[in-house]
Amino acid sequence: MKIIDFLNEKAVVANMKAVTKEAAIRELVDSLAKAEGIRNKEELIKVLMNRETLGSTGIGQGVGIPHGKTNTVKKLVAAFGICHQGINFDALDGEPVYLFFLLIAPEDSAGPHLKGLARISRLLKDKYFRESLKAMTDEKAILKLIKEEDAKKP
Repeated sequence: MKIIDFLNEKAVVANMKAVTKEAAIRELVDSLAKAEGIRNKEELIKVLMNRETLGSTGIGQGVGIPHGKTNTVKKLVAAFGICHQGINFDALDGEPVYLFFLLIAPEDSAGPHLKGLARISRLLKDKYFRESLKAMTDEKAILKLIKEEDAKKP
């Protein structure tokens, strides 16, 4: 599975405005809802915020992967955003989060959901890739870099 298989190219935010965890999730949900035609944004936000109460999806090294399952989507979908000022996302390492992958899967799809999370984690382990993404301010350039990195790694 490749990130580009589930990342909605119209749901890439190069300059997030959010300054809090909830605002970051809302901004990414807005972007994804607009791109995917999702109507019930509040339900999606509730699912994601409830997931955060179980433990932060800020995995460290400036990366957050808020995710959840809801039947407001029919297939695994994702949004991506960069917050250049960084957000306190209660990350595991206590550092601010700059890079966000928001992942939403249907209720009954454990396989694709876990594969998507694993794929994102694998690519973002690469420090050079993370730093390159963090420096970007243009959606098209971000997509190009993600596609290139996605193609390089099995």
